Amino acid sequence: MGGSTVHHLLKQQYDLIRSTREALFVFLESIPLRDLQAPVSGFGSGSIIKTYIHVADCYLYWLGAFALRQHDFSFASDHEVTNSDVQRVRDRFELVNETVDHFLQVYHSKWDAHVQNHVRWQETPITTTPLWLLTHTETHEFHHKGQIVAMARQLGYVPPDTDLVLG
Repeated sequence: MGGSTVHHLLKQQYDLIRSTREALFVFLESIPLRDLQAPVSGFGSGSIIKTYIHVADCYLYWLGAFALRQHDFSFASDHEVTNSDVQRVRDRFELVNETVDHFLQVYHSKWDAHVQNHVRWQETPITTTPLWLLTHTETHEFHHKGQIVAMARQLGYVPPDTDLVLG
C-alpha cells in the first residue's frame, strides 16, 4: 500500500473513533456532573471526568509533545480536573483532534520512521514509530472508554452501545 492510501485509511479510522467518542459524549451529557466527578472504586483514574481527561492527555503527550515536540503541553492539573465538565473534556478533545490531524500530516508516509524523545519517567530516551504511537493512543482510548462505560453502569446509568457506532 502506498503512503497516501495508508494515510487515508488512518484518517478514516480516526474519524470512526471520533464518531464513537461523540456517542459517549452525548451519553455523558445526560449524567449529572456530581456523578461524573464522583470517585468510582476499582478504577485507576477515579472518576469518569478524570479518566476521560487522562485519555485526552495521552494523545496530547504522545503525539504532540513526544512525536511533534510541541512544547506547550502540560498534563491537566488537579484543579482543571475537579473543575471540568463534559464541555471542558470536549474542548480538550478538540485539541486532540488538531494534534492528531497535524500528526497525520507530518508522518503522512513515514509510519515506520524512528521517533526518539525523552520521557520524564525514564532515564534513557524511547525510540518508537509513528504507527506505534497512533496505535497506542487509540487503543488506550478504547481501553478507558470501556472503563468509563463500566463506571457509568456502576453509578446506575445505562450506557448506549458505544462499540458499533457507524460514522
